[in-house]
Amino acid sequence: MPLALVQFTPFPSLSHPSFWHKLTQLKLDVLKLSDAQVDITGSYGVGRLIRDREAGAWISVNANLAVEEESFTDTKIPTRSVAARGTLKNYNTIEEFKAADKTMLFNECADKIWESIVTNKDTSLLNSFLIITYADLKKYKYYYWFAFPAFVASPSWHITERGWVPAIQAGFSEAQMSSIYEQLLGNQPLQAFFVVLTPSDASTEVTVSAIDAYVPGATVGFIDPSAQLQNPGWPLRNLLAYLRYSYPDSMSSLDVLSWRDTEIPREGWKSRVGSLVVGDGSLSKAAVVPNARPNAVGWEKNVQGKLGPRVADLAPMMDPTRLANQAVDLNLKLMRWRIVPSLDLDKIAATRCLLLGAGTLGCYVARCLMGWGVRTITLVDSARVSFSNPVRQPLFQFSDCLNGGRPKAECAAERLREVWPGLNASGYTLSIPMPGHPIPVSPSLCEQVQQDVEKLEKLIEEHDVVYLLMDSRESRWLPTVIARSKDKLVMNAALGFDTFLVMRHGARHTLDDNSRLGCYYCNDIVAPADSLTDRTLDQMCTVTRPGLASIAASTAVELMVSVLQHPRSIHASASSSSSSNYADIIDVEKTSVLGLVPHQLRGYLAQFRNLHIVGAAYDKCTGCSEIVINAYETEGFSMLLNAFNDSKYLERLTGLDNLFAEGEKALRDVEWIEEEEDNDF
Repeated sequence: MPLALVQFTPFPSLSHPSFWHKLTQLKLDVLKLSDAQVDITGSYGVGRLIRDREAGAWISVNANLAVEEESFTDTKIPTRSVAARGTLKNYNTIEEFKAADKTMLFNECADKIWESIVTNKDTSLLNSFLIITYADLKKYKYYYWFAFPAFVASPSWHITERGWVPAIQAGFSEAQMSSIYEQLLGNQPLQAFFVVLTPSDASTEVTVSAIDAYVPGATVGFIDPSAQLQNPGWPLRNLLAYLRYSYPDSMSSLDVLSWRDTEIPREGWKSRVGSLVVGDGSLSKAAVVPNARPNAVGWEKNVQGKLGPRVADLAPMMDPTRLANQAVDLNLKLMRWRIVPSLDLDKIAATRCLLLGAGTLGCYVARCLMGWGVRTITLVDSARVSFSNPVRQPLFQFSDCLNGGRPKAECAAERLREVWPGLNASGYTLSIPMPGHPIPVSPSLCEQVQQDVEKLEKLIEEHDVVYLLMDSRESRWLPTVIARSKDKLVMNAALGFDTFLVMRHGARHTLDDNSRLGCYYCNDIVAPADSLTDRTLDQMCTVTRPGLASIAASTAVELMVSVLQHPRSIHASASSSSSSNYADIIDVEKTSVLGLVPHQLRGYLAQFRNLHIVGAAYDKCTGCSEIVINAYETEGFSMLLNAFNDSKYLERLTGLDNLFAEGEKALRDVEWIEEEEDNDF
């Protein structure tokens, strides 16, 4: 009766969701458009026999070759497992994936394995594998195909009549099995291949050594991922090819230990032994052709049992919040593939933004900040949602207007979290005290105002960028003073009927001798005063062209991002008012990776144009001059009370009152001179 061919159990693959998550990160942040091959590391354990408690039968469970997040770092292999080196090639399109020259890739992998055998007699690559993938990052579908190249023996190996039997029946004692177990498990990760050496003095002691210690007659062992009683695992195929090439004179027969025990067994050792021979019981030297690689097989079959790729659809099983977080960053990271490779998205994401005003501008600014991946947005407003708001302010809806209206700041923050659950959004109802608006003489009211000021100071301290998006001019004064004192980046947006102003306030301290950029109040010759009293309805409501707010809001956010991307950040120089010339565009001092970093942008919707303006800081400015900031830092709340209660306090403090008087005197002198000159004629 002819001997049976040795038949091997193919490797099943297992790709953990964490593997695809790491591949997504690698593709977006590192590989981008590159389809270069990436070295990875997989792992596999032993096949297991599990007893069915109800039926009492043994169930065979083959071990998978698994890849996970740590496969890309090669730093962590699960205990009681064998490391396997692999190569991943990810394609940019599904068409490239389908049209890939899979035969060439497979042969390249097989050639490397064979070269390691012929050149170095190295067994570390015998378990090499290949994965080709295409990652659809918008739908979180991953198309992949594993290959485990294994050489076809010629002539073939056969198993003797007794087949694969338990190691105890093959002559190994309990003590010897325990000794092998201790020696194997003492090294982590496990050795994929080894030799069991028995002393020639008939001693029962055994020694487990590396495979290169093989001597004729020794038992060869391998960690077997198969649980089939008569079918060894896939790694044995390449081990036999290695032995046949390295020891051709002693490969007519071979005893193989299929090791399947990584725990002390409760019901007998599961490892098995088989005696292998070539077809006719002998192997001539002519049968081995040096340096001629044998044929190889090893593409994994799909779930239908046919040769073809598999699909991992992670969208249904992913945490929706985590899915949303990744989706937010997707388009942003794609910018770095071709258009702006040096864009620092981490800096933008880490920027904490405080929005003072949750109205039309505040809603649009918040939405635009989310689009840039900003993770922390805090809104402050004192108003409630009214029936006129939802159509112009996209974070509110009709139900928010009922029963007197919900507080705008808290409602807007809630809507932001509904759009993006991973966003750290919060809202505070807070009234900002204003100069020219006296505080009534009441200890309780004065205490409340002081608490509001302290809360505002704390919020500005906790954030990196402060947006001034309020309705009135004087409401921007206090945040301007506090933010200048703390040297925060301030973005200011204001609307007219068909015009808008977007500007960044200059830093308090400059890095060089360049003139400091001004703030919202630097062009004023009078202190901010009450502009809310005695106004008609069209003056009390924000009367602007409906599209203007979104234009101004998006411009403010884009300007902030450009500032953050500039090497000097808040200290970035501004392009001149004549910056339409090409010289400013290429001036690295005035540009970021996203382009110009202007000081002020004045938009004219009626003319569909924007004007770049640079305004230097004014030493008598009521908002950012050192006189005002030093008074605030020295006197604290008492200085602020003076500004709130006395409309002329800031003018006296900064010297604007003297400047006004001098101006009046100069005008009188000019008029007198002109009259004198007229008389001369």
